[in-house]
Parts: sequence; structure tokens; C-alpha cells
Amino acid sequence: MSVSVHVVPDLTAFNTRTRFDSRGRIGASSAVRCCVTTTTATPESQRVTLKNGNDSLDICRVLNGMWQTSGGWGRIDRNDAIEAMLRYADAGLTTFDMADHYGPAEDLYGIFINRVRRERPEEFLDKIRGLTKWVPPPVKMTSSYVRENIDISRKRMDVSSLDMLQFHWWDYSNDGYLDALKHLTDLKEEGKIKTVALTNFDTERLQIILENEIPVVSNQVQHSIVDMRPQQKMAELCQLTGVKLITYGTVLGGLLSEKFLDTNLSIPFAGPALNTPSLQKYKRMVDAWGGWGLFQVLLQTLKVIATKHGISIPTVAVKYILDQPAVAGSMIGVRLGLSEHISDSNAVFSLVLDDEDISSIQEVSQRGKDLLKVIGDCGDEYRRI
Repeated sequence: MSVSVHVVPDLTAFNTRTRFDSRGRIGASSAVRCCVTTTTATPESQRVTLKNGNDSLDICRVLNGMWQTSGGWGRIDRNDAIEAMLRYADAGLTTFDMADHYGPAEDLYGIFINRVRRERPEEFLDKIRGLTKWVPPPVKMTSSYVRENIDISRKRMDVSSLDMLQFHWWDYSNDGYLDALKHLTDLKEEGKIKTVALTNFDTERLQIILENEIPVVSNQVQHSIVDMRPQQKMAELCQLTGVKLITYGTVLGGLLSEKFLDTNLSIPFAGPALNTPSLQKYKRMVDAWGGWGLFQVLLQTLKVIATKHGISIPTVAVKYILDQPAVAGSMIGVRLGLSEHISDSNAVFSLVLDDEDISSIQEVSQRGKDLLKVIGDCGDEYRRI
């Protein structure tokens, strides 16, 4: 596998859809009009524009993931959280990603955006982006049901139009996700949503969605040096159609950091505690990939690269994924008011990994198991019992 900066080809003449054969390879199929998307950023730039037809949204390439607000107001101080959001935005990290089912993130954003309206100039406000998600139960997706739920998010975030609605669906045996996406597209046409996107959809369903002429601009998927599944089937389809990837789990909840370098978790109390749901989740991913021993080799490799460039391990890990084909942005979790990583995040934009860096990372990454075979395609980790 080679890593290179991806330049989206001219797809204006591309008017056929693709279909994966029984071995997961892309092949030509019958002509079905494709909604083409493009990106306008270079890897060194801070922002990237997602575009599909008339839909367009520019975002910061490092996104602030607000799922750490889960558990309600009791786990964070509301005022401290808002002040932290303002510091991130003032530092240029102006895109916030949230989910209604992870606690009061949308409410926090509503308070934050009103502070921005009152205290920052209009041109600053124009750069702020709030990306949210909708994860409905598999009930009948009527127009009124979809509209009601989107209106809840609009009210909580205190915006007339959602910058991006990222849609997730649990059960592919129920094709109601197509109904939901068509209703979301109608709401976009009404101006209540600026862009429609996906989260944790697999390659087959992404293809079906595009074949139904639903203009999604991105798919948010788990992607890290340990979990390279999106660079198999998903990235190939994205490169053909222009749909971009927004990644999460890119620093494995904090495992990809100096904190866990040279630690032995098999000895009780000898290493840092896995005291967050994210750390526990991604430790299981490390185990599936190759175990803690191989993971230590990866951390040591990343530390050598980080020292060489005068940066941190997480910065190297994020940049490596941002440089992967089809990746538009990577999301880093923010524990608002508890800890900050503004400097590390901004260091990503000036970092250039050379051939030696890339080769050393690839060598370790490829020693692990192929998680596409172990887990399945993007999002399958949430669908397999």
C-alpha cells in the first residue's frame, strides 16, 4: 500500500455507477447518473470544501468531536465548556461535530453560537460550522417524523439551517434508510439543512444511496493507523464519486499518545487507566489488530517520527490519516473544560511526513491483522453481535 496526496480527478464525464463484484472489486455497471462531489483543499491547508452539485460546505480539516459531553451537564461545567469552545474557534479550529444521542452537545453548541454572534465579528461567524448526527430507531421513516427530529436539532443548536446532518442507520435489512435520506434531501431543498451526509455506512450501502441520486457529501467512518479498513473498498468508491471521508477514532481515544508509550497493561495498576468508554473501545480494536505488544512497536515508531519533527505522537497519527486518499477531515475528541489539544491539532496543518516516515509507519501497520476480514467493512463493528 502506498500513501500519497490524493488529487480528485476530473469526474465531469463520469456518468456510470460502479458495482462491486463477489470479491469486493469495483467494476463498470449500467449507466446511472452520478452526483459528483469535489474537494478544493490542499493537504497543507486548514480548511476543505465538500461539494456535491449545488451543495457546498467548507470545514476545518481537524474537527472537534463533542461526544465527551455524554452523561449530561454533571460531567462538565457548562461555562467552562463554552469558554473552551471559544478558545478552539479563536485558534482556527472552527468545526464542531456532535450527536444528539451523546448528551447535551447540541445544547452546548446553541449557547456557544450565540456567544459568537454577540462577541465576534460577522466574518468570524461565517467560519463556524456545527455538524450533527441523527441516529433514529428503525421505525417507518415518514416525512413528518424526519422533519420533527430535524427541527429538534435546529432548535437545540439555535440555527435556522443545519450545516450538515450526518445520518446513521443500524439495520440494513430494513431499507427505510433510503426513505429517511430522501426526506432529508427534501428538507435540504427547503433550506433547513445545508448538506446531507452519512456516518458509519458501508461501501455497498453508500453505492446504493448514490444510485438513488441522493446527494451526500461525506461518510464519517472509524479510521486510524490501526484501522485501515476505509482504504480498501470504501476509499475506491469515494475516489470514483467524489464523496469524502471524515474520520473518527484517529488517535484511538487517546491510546495513540505518549501517555501509553512503554506501558504494560497486563500488570494491574502499572499503566494508565482505561477510564473512558473510548479508551476501552479502542483497546479492543488494538487487541483485534495485533495486541498490545505490536501496538507498543507502533507507538515507538511514531515517537521517533514525532521527535524528528518536534511534535507529538497524536499529531503524526492524525496527519498520516489526513494524507490518505478520500479523507477530507479527521475528528479529535474534545473534553471541554477538562483538557485541551489546540497546539497539537494546529501542528497537523504544517506537518509534512516524508517517505521515510511513511514507510516506517506502513511497515508496522501492515504487520497487524486485516481488520476488513476480522470485523467487516466500515460500520460493521456496530452491526455484528
